[in-house]
Amino acid sequence: MARAFKYGDNIDTDVIIPARYLTTSDEAELAQHALEDLDATFATQVKPGDVLFAGANFGCGSSREHAPIALRGSGVAAVVAESFARIFFRNAINRGLPILVCPEAVRATNAGDSVEVDPTAGRIVNVTKDQTFYADPLPDFVTQIVDAGGLIPYVRRRLEGVS
Repeated sequence: MARAFKYGDNIDTDVIIPARYLTTSDEAELAQHALEDLDATFATQVKPGDVLFAGANFGCGSSREHAPIALRGSGVAAVVAESFARIFFRNAINRGLPILVCPEAVRATNAGDSVEVDPTAGRIVNVTKDQTFYADPLPDFVTQIVDAGGLIPYVRRRLEGVS
C-alpha cells in the first residue's frame, strides 16, 4: 500500500532538489537528495509507489527538470497538489512523473495515510479514511507521454512505430 507524504504551499524547485546537486542528471543520485532541505528524512523514508501531496503552486521557482527527475527517482508514483506551477507541470509530464490537481484530496489527506492513485482515471483513494476523490484526468496524449516514461521515450516509440 502506498503511503502519503504531505507538504504545504509554494514548494519550489530549489526545495525539491537543492541547486548544489545540479551537477548531475543521474536520477538515482538526485533521488538521494530530494526534498532534503524541507524534510531530511524523505529520501530514506519514501518507498516506490508512495504519493506526494502538496498545497498550492507546487514546483514554483526555476524551470529545472531535475525536480521531477529527483521525485521520480525516489520512487514517488504521483504528485497530487492543489495546483502546480506551469513549468513544473510540463517538466513533470516531459519526465514521466504523473501529476494530479485535486485540492479536496490534498485537504483530506494526512502524512502517513495509506493511499491509492490511478492517474489515468484521475482517481485518488485515501484508504485510511475510506474516501475517494477525482481529479480531472490528463488528456490521452499526455497520459501516453507519462506512461512512456516521458517525452523522449514517447517520441522514440512513435518513430520506431513509423519505420
